[in-house]
Amino acid sequence: MSQSPAVHAGTRIGHVHLKVADLDRALGFYCGVLGFELMQRMGSGAAFISAGGYHHHIGLNTWESKGGSPPPPGTTGLYHTAILYPTRSSLADALHRVLTAGIALDGASDHGVSEALYLRDPDQNGVELYWDRPKEQWPFGPDGKLAMFTKRLDVEDLLRQREA
Repeated sequence: MSQSPAVHAGTRIGHVHLKVADLDRALGFYCGVLGFELMQRMGSGAAFISAGGYHHHIGLNTWESKGGSPPPPGTTGLYHTAILYPTRSSLADALHRVLTAGIALDGASDHGVSEALYLRDPDQNGVELYWDRPKEQWPFGPDGKLAMFTKRLDVEDLLRQREA
């Protein structure tokens, strides 16, 4: 099998669009807890939210899922949506928001390249909140290849980084 040329380095994931059971409940989590801004709402069927005024980073809809339940374990689908924060202190603020809302973390990991928090939204969709360390701090092996790992994240230390 021949390898095709690599995708352009500037390519990014533009947005994620999630099927939810209850639009108001989903907005309560993504806007009320995490602090995203509602950009547009289309009745009870869909909403588009963002950070910083972008048209949308996350789409939420009930078109095929109103009143539905999460897919059962052992099925395929989205593992999680990862939300990238620009700084460690902004991730600390997100952690504070989540804990204040009484939402439990599924996990918290240091991956060497990033620090990540794992949780579930009200529809049981996996959500990762993370920040990337500067590339010059990433772990590389003796062969020069990236050497990511998973270690326990010190959540208390992260919370101390929260901006006032």
